[in-house]
Amino acid sequence: MKDNIISEMDVTTDKIKISARDVQVYYGDNHAIKDVSVEIQDKTVTAFIGPSGCGKSTFLRCINRMNDTIDICRVEGDILIDGEDIYDSNVDPVQLRAKVGMVFQKPNPFPKSIYDNVAYGPRIHGLARNKSELDDIVERALKRAAIWNEVKDRLHAPGTGLSGGQQQRLCIARAIATEPEVLLMDEPCSALDPIATAQVEELIDELRQDYSVVIVTHSMQQAARVSQKTAFFHLGNLVEYGETDKIFTSPEDPRTESYITGRIG
Repeated sequence: MKDNIISEMDVTTDKIKISARDVQVYYGDNHAIKDVSVEIQDKTVTAFIGPSGCGKSTFLRCINRMNDTIDICRVEGDILIDGEDIYDSNVDPVQLRAKVGMVFQKPNPFPKSIYDNVAYGPRIHGLARNKSELDDIVERALKRAAIWNEVKDRLHAPGTGLSGGQQQRLCIARAIATEPEVLLMDEPCSALDPIATAQVEELIDELRQDYSVVIVTHSMQQAARVSQKTAFFHLGNLVEYGETDKIFTSPEDPRTESYITGRIG
């Protein structure tokens, strides 16, 4: 199957942003990710789908080294962003996470004001020389996250006072305030109602103009709506990767077809 994946990648001419080769992830003795190789394009939404526990979130967390925070976790293989090995000993994980933003399953605003939530990253990374520049960064991030008009008159109110959908868009604003190049989203809509989900999905479609977006989702409908590329994971393996339309209408691997038609998962 890996040969199929590689040959399909080779025919794409778009810029490759993230390149993973033979990635293995172990939690102690548990081999959670097995021989995953994939190339993810820039300015594209790539969806990771598959049953619960199949490894899609674990692999997503490899891309910004979030697994480094788990003592028993070991990552092998190569992951490159713009040709640079992100697991090289010279790479500072904190700086990497400024370049690779992350949005989690449950909205998790800091217990701070709306303004301070967005300003936090630019402050610690020294991206603003003065208050005026920081104001501009915060406003731009909130506008990009499609929430500026809802919060511009209450920037000093607590972020935790917003609705669930607004909190998630605030977290997206916080993630993009450091001008990342990659945006990772781990089931960003699973805690949201249908209206908030639609707003976040619309936002994801807009964000791909500026970022390589990788989204883990349980919802195949969501993957079909927002992504151009889809990767199907099963039991720690990357089974199939390709154009979203093709994965959903004429998958090559019977396991993919079984998942999409509801026979597994």
